[in-house]
Amino acid sequence: MNYLTGIANIYKPIGKTSAFAVAVIRRITKIKKVGHTGTLDPLATGVLPICIGRESTRLSDIIMAEDKQYRTVLKLGQTTTTQDIEGEVIETFEVNVTEEDIINAVKKFEGEIYQIPPMYSAIKIGGKKLYELARQGVEVERKPRKINIYKLEIENIDLENSEVTILVDCSKGTYIRTLCNDIGESLGTGGFMKSLIRTKCGGFNVENSITLEEFERLWKEEKFDEILTPPSTYQKD
Repeated sequence: MNYLTGIANIYKPIGKTSAFAVAVIRRITKIKKVGHTGTLDPLATGVLPICIGRESTRLSDIIMAEDKQYRTVLKLGQTTTTQDIEGEVIETFEVNVTEEDIINAVKKFEGEIYQIPPMYSAIKIGGKKLYELARQGVEVERKPRKINIYKLEIENIDLENSEVTILVDCSKGTYIRTLCNDIGESLGTGGFMKSLIRTKCGGFNVENSITLEEFERLWKEEKFDEILTPPSTYQKD
């Protein structure tokens, strides 16, 4: 194996961009050809496979197209401009629902559905990223996109704090913030994404991920086999 090429299963920290993680890996390895496999917002944490070296970066599109798993906390009672906790509150609602109401509403979103991408996303329309337009106060029409939500598992319902923890198994292109918004709309309570962790991306999972600090230490110790999945042996789940 060429130890200077491979895929690192990085745990992206909160408050940092995916591009930041790539820049750190590039600095540590001194390898120019480095790329991530799908943007995680600064608010999100978790699995961010990073391809290092020419042979591995060729796999980025394949990994990006794979199914994902996320754990999210849905906060009921408000809608926001960004559909997550970082946005400005648009509207506040009274939350008067039961656990059964929540379970039934969540289950409606399982399967093949259409989802309208949020304005705060990296999708390009007319050569401009939607989030760039959103920051200028411009909203444009977005066409619904077909996605597949294979499974929605409710892990916890906290009625006192109006919060629902959900494990989401889904296809590429699913926006969890929009899912939270849409579930809240279905309940009549409004809702936004309070937190998000990506727990799986294809064959990479959060249990085997490493922090940027751990990556740097192991790289300096030349323990490449502990931090890199060789491109030749990468297999999908």
